[in-house]
Amino acid sequence: MSSLPSVAVVAANTPADRDRFLDLLRIASLVVVVVGHCLMLTVHVSGGQVHFGNILADLPILQPLTWVLQVLPLFFFAGVAAGARGIEPGTSWGAWLFRRAQRLVRPLGYFVAASAVLLAVADLVLAPGWHRPLAVTGVQLLWFLGMYLAVLACTPLLAGFVSSARRMFGTVAVIVVVAAIVDAVRLTGGPGELGYANVIVWLIPAVLGIGYLRGLLARRSAAVLACVVLVVDVLLVVVGPYEASLVTVPGQRLSNLAPPSLLLAGHAVVLCCAAVAVAPWLRAVAQRPRVWWLTVIGNTGAMTLYLWHMPALLTVLVLSHVAGIDRTAPTEPGFWLLTVVQLVSTAVLTGFLFLALRGLENTPLPWWDGPVAAVHGARSAATVLAVIAAGLAILQATRWGLTPDGWTWFAGAAAAVLTARLLTRVAKVSPSTDAAAVSG
Repeated sequence: MSSLPSVAVVAANTPADRDRFLDLLRIASLVVVVVGHCLMLTVHVSGGQVHFGNILADLPILQPLTWVLQVLPLFFFAGVAAGARGIEPGTSWGAWLFRRAQRLVRPLGYFVAASAVLLAVADLVLAPGWHRPLAVTGVQLLWFLGMYLAVLACTPLLAGFVSSARRMFGTVAVIVVVAAIVDAVRLTGGPGELGYANVIVWLIPAVLGIGYLRGLLARRSAAVLACVVLVVDVLLVVVGPYEASLVTVPGQRLSNLAPPSLLLAGHAVVLCCAAVAVAPWLRAVAQRPRVWWLTVIGNTGAMTLYLWHMPALLTVLVLSHVAGIDRTAPTEPGFWLLTVVQLVSTAVLTGFLFLALRGLENTPLPWWDGPVAAVHGARSAATVLAVIAAGLAILQATRWGLTPDGWTWFAGAAAAVLTARLLTRVAKVSPSTDAAAVSG
């Protein structure tokens, strides 16, 4: 169990120029996503087969709530804005990217290994029908990490290009137009696989994050743009081909998330611009000692919180099933009371796991967390490609979960990040070389 610093210690260690708005936005968005997952997941057990459903499929009237709960664009916005602060002319692209991958990937190995053990234990006590749902759902949330690594890989390039408001808005406009064209082709009989070109939608928060960092996005302009695009988004749902849910729901004709759609692109613009518009207020909230303490503690264990809330949730669902109480559908008696009980239980278990495992996220590993060389040229490019490959492999692994196909992709992701580590290692200088240099 890791010890937590006091409120006074956190305040004393906070630099005066720290942008607390970004830190609060990052952890708050993650907490909202966690709560959303816990609220939506339902369980259907019939004839020995287990199916994890979504309350939004049973109650479509609740789907507009995802416009409040789907806030991952804010995490991308805040993360890129904070990270891009360290990018200057001459910054090693590969070194910058790998330093961020070091911290993000460090807790991943622990999580995947523990998930495999938990799945093996579940196989011993549960019916066979539980295996695949648990194997897939337990690691499905890792898609976020794969996508985030890919966006971070593009950040230095974007930081070098987005140097004016014109370029910022122009870049966002190009991405939106591409998303619109891709959706138009998909909806008129084109290949569905083309939709995955819309992963570039996740670059919108990155572009706006860099714009915020450089003062290119004025609060008034951001507020106006957020309102205008929100109206357009509503029209896309009311009179257009898009469904209201911003997360994937069974039976959707066109998912807004997997792959991303034009509606998600607009949603990202609305969220990021709205955040900029209220930034002074959020910054003032973050100035409160207790709020700032929670913000700092949360951010130092953000990956732990995100990764381990799903095993906590699945554990609560399994124990409920063993007790003979499944949360199946809103039409079932006691559904909402059971929802509250499971939500509180998941929060308690997640909090315990957070305190117990947060230290692993913050403990450097001897080889993995060694110094990073300022690689340039071919080595830098190879490092960037290796991190992108790892991100894409993680994305593929989440489709299959902890199955043989999934393990193949996880192995590919591990090989890619290890390659990036080898490429960025600081070469050791032998004593003889040191002596020759001194004598010379």
